[in-house]
Amino acid sequence: MNGQPESQYWWVNQSKVVSRGLMGDYLWTAQDKQGEPTDAAQNMLRVQTGDLIFAFADGAVRGVGIALREAMEAARPHELASSSKSGVSPQGWYLPVRFFELALPLRPRAHMEQLKAVLPQNQSPLRSSGARNPAVYLSPVSTAMAEVLRQLLSQQLEDVEAQIKSAAVSELANDWVETSIVRRTDLNPEEKQQLIRARRGLGVFRRSLEKIENACRLTGLLDRRHLRACHIKPWSVSDDQEKLDGCNGLLLSPHIAHLFARGYISFSDEGDLLASRHLNPAILTSWNLRMPMKVGLFQLRQRLFLDYHRREVFDRPESGRRSWA
Repeated sequence: MNGQPESQYWWVNQSKVVSRGLMGDYLWTAQDKQGEPTDAAQNMLRVQTGDLIFAFADGAVRGVGIALREAMEAARPHELASSSKSGVSPQGWYLPVRFFELALPLRPRAHMEQLKAVLPQNQSPLRSSGARNPAVYLSPVSTAMAEVLRQLLSQQLEDVEAQIKSAAVSELANDWVETSIVRRTDLNPEEKQQLIRARRGLGVFRRSLEKIENACRLTGLLDRRHLRACHIKPWSVSDDQEKLDGCNGLLLSPHIAHLFARGYISFSDEGDLLASRHLNPAILTSWNLRMPMKVGLFQLRQRLFLDYHRREVFDRPESGRRSWA
């Protein structure tokens, strides 16, 4: 498990009038009349970047979301104005979330024998019948309850997690992994900082890389002040050792680093420049990248990371998009 902590999970009860929140991009809850956080708001303020949220609506768990950032104070979104109750404060807390719809919604009513034992005693999102508890909007889910839901969802939760982790070029994947590093109990503060700084091409990773590479492979630029330290196997999917391994990196000019990180270019073990079929040929011309092009030999361990880049990042049409950021 690489020392990873247990993930935090939450449950949100959605009503039809706010169904946009289920497959939309946020959750919102109001302050009370005195301007203090309600139970739902207090829970929302505890949600951290990367936490997973089970979304329940119309009698079923219909989606799983991931918190993109921590909650912030904000006025009620205009699309919720028509559903607001009289006397409810227009001020509240806004939580950016990216939801994934489940192909097979889970109806808790049919599985209450398994769920009853793991429902929370306080702020339970479900009644013993499996119906939604209307008094609860957002509530924490214990690890035990999350595991039962994982089993009942039959691989769907793993599929959602895989979608997040495989988005190696997205800030979401990086944020999620960085948050998990901060939560880890097997690392001291200095070790955590080293891994996080490696994400930005700094610290131990940069120093280790500069012992191997001294210039941009394509532009020939030697001024390291203007070169980016890029991971070959993306930081978000590398283990602790790989995050800091100089052989898992290249020094690249910023525009070249962009193409490499997005999978528009890669390199063969023999040092040939590879161009994705999704790369606009005009970019090669404008940036003076002529094909064929040799960039020099790579060390054996660099080739292992390049093999991963060619298989998992290079020439993938989705790699060119900044998913969910």
